[in-house]
Amino acid sequence: ANSPQIPEGQVRIAFDGDAVLFSDASELVYKTRGLDAFLAQEDALQHTPMEEGPYASLLKKLAKLQERLPTGGKNSPIRIAIVTARNSPSEMRVINTLRAWGVYVDEAFFLGGVGKSKVLRAFNPHIFFDDQDVHLEAAANLVPSGKVPYLTRSALAGLLPALAE
Repeated sequence: ANSPQIPEGQVRIAFDGDAVLFSDASELVYKTRGLDAFLAQEDALQHTPMEEGPYASLLKKLAKLQERLPTGGKNSPIRIAIVTARNSPSEMRVINTLRAWGVYVDEAFFLGGVGKSKVLRAFNPHIFFDDQDVHLEAAANLVPSGKVPYLTRSALAGLLPALAE
């Protein structure tokens, strides 16, 4: 299965959401208290924008650059996708956060636990950023992939050895 052709001169970038574009606060709830607690929190806070994560400023700069370019849509020189395991009802917080930031993304995939590989194959980004090895290992066979490390002050950084056991 060949990947779709990318128009000449177009750059495609795909990002995971939590702990990449957005802070790791929600991810921490998921990892420590489980999916139900995560979904309840994200639904309750859907109108409260998330804090910025390590790659938020990159996303914002790309979005600003994209706004200044003459063509939009499928022919834009820059296309941005978010590929996240979130799904209903937690996707509303992502959408509302992006609106609060004034950021437009071309595509957002809320996968709810479905693997990211098919979406990445279809979007065919030049690079995909994620924080979790399990997603990166699958993605790296399809597209160039970059690991976003947890900040050393992040509680997730301290959780990693415990989660691996």
